[in-house]
Parts: sequence; structure tokens; C-alpha cells
Amino acid sequence: MPKKLFSNHKKKNMLRIIAIIAVALFLVWVAVGYFGSRVERLSYKILSSDKEYEIRELPEHIIAETMVSGNFDDASGEAFNILAGYIFGNNKKNQSISMTSPVIENESEKISMTAPVIESEPEKIAMTAPVVEQNSGTNQKVFSFVMPAKYTMETLPEPLDERITIKKVESKKIAALIFSGFYSEKKINEKKQLLKQYMDRDGLEYSTVSWAGYNPPWTPPFMRRLEVWAELK
Repeated sequence: MPKKLFSNHKKKNMLRIIAIIAVALFLVWVAVGYFGSRVERLSYKILSSDKEYEIRELPEHIIAETMVSGNFDDASGEAFNILAGYIFGNNKKNQSISMTSPVIENESEKISMTAPVIESEPEKIAMTAPVVEQNSGTNQKVFSFVMPAKYTMETLPEPLDERITIKKVESKKIAALIFSGFYSEKKINEKKQLLKQYMDRDGLEYSTVSWAGYNPPWTPPFMRRLEVWAELK
């Protein structure tokens, strides 16, 4: 075989190997995202739905929350690690707790010597939700994990990390806009504004506007479930 033909044949084989490896890695990524997303989810009742958003009734539930500060990416990573440590055994019973979704993140600020207190849009209220994010113009954010439904305030293990607070959230109604893909602070803010436009158009009164994520950070973008929530008055 001429040297040039041998070289071309070798290059083709190398490209095939690279393509096979790339496909295999992609399939592994999808599998990890799929199985990582198969966690217990906060149940809810759909009261109304159209192509733009849903009105839901969330049941009473329990959350573990932590307050962090910093930019979007740094705060998200820090809060996730703090809360993940709790459910993976960093508690007084050394007990692992099943992951439940969504995870919630809220921006907040301290009010009247109480903490954590959340500043929502457009008014300040104490945040109670599953991860969800609210814009307040501050650097402080509150993230929360929803606890599995089998637990009560009495049976949940106490966190060893003092940065974590366990809370009961009362039943409430929300408007929810669903989206997927890559997410960033800019994209989330755009979705919040879009949901506000829909609610203003439909005459709905709301308080907190937040975002919720249902998947681990390593989930492929096209498999992610993200939502913007507005708590209805």
C-alpha cells in the first residue's frame, strides 16, 4: 500500500475511533442525567393550564435552606454543596436523605433583626418555597432543598451545619412557567419578566417571583426542567 494511502487510511480509522468515543461519552452523559433526574418531586395540583403558564396548588412541605452571597454561579455552587452535605449525612443522625426536587433559590436581605428574611418582587416577605430564585437587587440568596414527603419536622435529622435551617412551608398557589436548556442569571430574569407580563395581562396579583430547578447540575441542558414561579395572593 502506498505511503499516502496508508496515511489516509490511518486518519480515517482515527476519526472513526474519535467519533465512537464522542458518541459513547454523550450517551453516558445522557444516562447520568436521566438517572440523576429520577428523584422524588414535590407534588402539586394543576388548577389551570395553557401554553404559556400553569396555576398550581402546592401542598404543605418541609425545606432545608441556606443563605449565601455572591454572584449567580458562585452562590449556586456554594449553596448546593452546603445542602447536599446535609442530605448526604452531615447531620446528627449521620443519616442519608433521598434527594427531592425542585431545588429553590431566592435573593434576600435581613429585615427587623430576623434571619433569613427574603426580599421578593415587588414586596418584602419571608420566603417559603422548594431550588427557587428571586431577584431583589442584593447579593444575598436563599437556596432550599425540598425534603421527602415521608419526613416530619420531628423526624428529620438535625443539621450539623449551622448555616442550614429547616422550615415548614404552608400550602399556597403559584403561577409556573416551564423552560429548559442552558440557564444563566440573564435567561432566568428574562423568563421572570415574561411570566410577569402574562400575569399582569391576566389580572393576577402576585408577590414573590422565583426560579426552581429539578435536575442536578451535571444534567444535559436539553434534559433539564427549569421553572419560574410567582406566588399568588
